[in-house]
Amino acid sequence: MRRLTLASLILLASAGAAQAGTAFVVLGENGKPVARLVTADAHCPLIRFDAREVRMDVRARPALLPLRPTGSSPADSKPSVFPLLTCEKNIPSGTRRAMIGDLLLPLPAREFKRIVVIGDTGCRLKKADGAYQACNDESLYPFARVAAAAANWKPDLVVHVGDYHYRENACPEGNPGCAGSPWGYGWDAWQADFFTPGATLLKAAPWVMVRGNHESCARAGQGWWRMMDSRPLLAGRDCNDAANDDRGDFSDPYAVPLGGGAQLIVMDTSNTLNGALTQGDIRRIKYRDLYKKLETLSRQADFNIVANHHPILGFGAYRDKQGRVNLYPGNQGIQSAFSAINPLILPPRIDVLLSGHVHAWQEVSFSSPHPTQFVAGFSGTMEDLVPLPEQLPEGAAPAPGAMVEHMSSWVNGFGFMTMERKGYRQWDVKVRDTEGKIRNTCAIDGNRSVCDLTQVK
Repeated sequence: MRRLTLASLILLASAGAAQAGTAFVVLGENGKPVARLVTADAHCPLIRFDAREVRMDVRARPALLPLRPTGSSPADSKPSVFPLLTCEKNIPSGTRRAMIGDLLLPLPAREFKRIVVIGDTGCRLKKADGAYQACNDESLYPFARVAAAAANWKPDLVVHVGDYHYRENACPEGNPGCAGSPWGYGWDAWQADFFTPGATLLKAAPWVMVRGNHESCARAGQGWWRMMDSRPLLAGRDCNDAANDDRGDFSDPYAVPLGGGAQLIVMDTSNTLNGALTQGDIRRIKYRDLYKKLETLSRQADFNIVANHHPILGFGAYRDKQGRVNLYPGNQGIQSAFSAINPLILPPRIDVLLSGHVHAWQEVSFSSPHPTQFVAGFSGTMEDLVPLPEQLPEGAAPAPGAMVEHMSSWVNGFGFMTMERKGYRQWDVKVRDTEGKIRNTCAIDGNRSVCDLTQVK
């Protein structure tokens, strides 16, 4: 068998990636827009800002990255091939028109009033769980339909609350639902999971990219840093060497101004645990520092929305061996770190939490001084099937001291969430299915919310 070199592997992958180039705009610290391009071209192209033309900068060159420790066994893993060039350029303030060739890039609005929220969009292929989603069936893997319907709503901003990549292991032989699917953590899996099905929505508006646990260093972190994160790509923070994961797995929060006294704060909780963090765990140290920076950022605006992947104040459901439905609380890793500083867990100026991770849609609002929690992990990945109860058991709480006033949910339904600003601290929320049809309506007023339906059937 002929031994393939790094160059030949990249060449072979490039041949299969023809016409794969994708351009999009991601918002970073202080809402700074960054133009990104993933291209098969050998050099970064020119980008035009109004009448001025400049060349895009190289963010990441094509590479075959050696196999590193992952969440799968070495036998079920492989090196990650990124045959394409990633280019970027900061978009100057005041730019009215930005173009790469004939492609017009979406620019940020002065005030964001129409926001799409999606999450958990990849197609799940994971040997350890025996979970092989039918990626070839758009009714069972509908992210492309969700993205098209969300783009048709014409948002000002798209917020993805994490978990873009799910094709971790090979589809078993004889499984027609996922036959032929790429897998692993290289470009081909990223392309199939995100860039191809999400293409219409990438063109529709700027994005805020939130990092999920599937983008941690032991999973798809290499692609996350090469293509998605709004911050600079730095050696040692790129997830290529497991010895540097204490750098690559953590990021400082940053704020994106929404206008009108509101802001969105992006928080990286990708490496948390479901259980409480012990005193010596570096995550406990990192997340306590994260809390302090989150609190500082929250003082910049009168209305604060936090976007992170793991629901801090949401519920999940599971069946025990007797078939009974039980609830599990919000993420106890983050709770344990944050509550050591503040028993109420979140800084007092936080009004709304947007999260994913739980593969369902959910709203939880509190009579106690906790922010409203929305969960939007229902945009493509194999859904959770155990329904949340319409009425919570007495005393049920997602965190100590969090007194639930209203809760609404939709389990086993794919779609996206929209937010429309209606006042200084008021937003209308709609829960929409894969065609964009409204399935539930909620209203946010400050740090509280209420929905028309307690459960979407």
